[in-house]
Amino acid sequence: MLWVAVSAVALGFLIALEIAARRYGVPGPMTNQVREVIFAPKSGPLLYTGMALMMVVLTWRQRFVAVGAAIGIDVVFWLVRWAVDAQMMAGNGALWVVLAHGVIAVTRRTGRDRVLLLKGVGLGLLLVAGRKTGDIWLLITSKTRPVVLDQYVAAADHALGSPSLLVGRIVEATGTVGFHVLDWVYVQLGVAAVVVALYQLRNVAVERRFPGHHLVRTFLVIGLLGPAIYMIFPVVGPIYAYGADGGHWAVANLWPDTPPPVNTPHPMPFDGITPRNCMPSLHTAWATAIFIHSRKGPRTLQCLGAFWLIATLGATLGFGYHYGADIVAGVVFTLTIETALRALDRGWDRPGIRLVVYGAAVFAALLASYRYLSMEMAGHPWVFGPLLILAMTSVVYGFVRTTTRWERKAASAHVPQPRREPQPELV
Repeated sequence: MLWVAVSAVALGFLIALEIAARRYGVPGPMTNQVREVIFAPKSGPLLYTGMALMMVVLTWRQRFVAVGAAIGIDVVFWLVRWAVDAQMMAGNGALWVVLAHGVIAVTRRTGRDRVLLLKGVGLGLLLVAGRKTGDIWLLITSKTRPVVLDQYVAAADHALGSPSLLVGRIVEATGTVGFHVLDWVYVQLGVAAVVVALYQLRNVAVERRFPGHHLVRTFLVIGLLGPAIYMIFPVVGPIYAYGADGGHWAVANLWPDTPPPVNTPHPMPFDGITPRNCMPSLHTAWATAIFIHSRKGPRTLQCLGAFWLIATLGATLGFGYHYGADIVAGVVFTLTIETALRALDRGWDRPGIRLVVYGAAVFAALLASYRYLSMEMAGHPWVFGPLLILAMTSVVYGFVRTTTRWERKAASAHVPQPRREPQPELV
């Protein structure tokens, strides 16, 4: 019943986005997904990533067959497109294989095997649908929010020392090498996520069940809730509001050389193209989730998670896509969601409820302070800057303390109790 309810809600959400996209003259996420069965996909690697997640439920022999079938189908599509001089892109084969396993689950599997295979197919399709849904969400933010609140966030960011300016200059100093490395990390965030997720799901085919909580769940929830915050707090980022990429819509061409002026902020109109996708920083949120979930892996995976988090922070700030205030909000946003999902998996208790409520309250307080206390924050940076860091650190501390306590309880519950020998009776 839970899976049916979740599927019904997801389907209704996709239909609503499809209708909204049609109002703006573009195809919706469902149309784009169906179109990629035949036409060149926008992101072939994403489709193969979805297939890789689906294959965690398969045996090794079935995985080799699935990969071979996907490559074979893509070769056929490639030859046909080459013959008719159409756009060249791979990925259709991966989508065909995922859909074929859905048909196999319904027609050839029964009982627990059917449920497991359907969950694998759903996991792969959800990853792809999440990307399509995110694209439409960003379009909706640019069309429905004609004014942005960048002046408020830029003023509040003075309390943190406007870190985007400093990191932007550092990235410029590293030249093309630093730029391309950070750009690749920023764009290929899903690569690290899939590596961590595949490690967490490596035993699904053997145990015939998914773990109660894994990275993909956190990724999807972040991607679902984050754009809703964009609608409440629309921000485009310093490279657009105060940089060359904003064109005539920008306040001035200042970034990254000059801090934005501290004037009385007000909502400013902006174009109908640039997504209002800064508050909170979802790239920071996803990178934080990768870092958290990589902590239980081997040393190589831990280093990967740490590198991706640091590089993502460098890219989000250094490219001028986010303010420092976005980063603080993104970390709090992620830890609150991660706590809620873990509590949902293990059962709600007082520490879990308390931390989720506290994290949500801190996140709401951050947004409210950015909007209504920005001038005070800019005027007293030595007061509000440490307060912002302290608020974020308190959520981090609460998360570490609560999850550590949960892990200790789980470990003690699995420790076998010593067997008590019967005592001889006294005669």
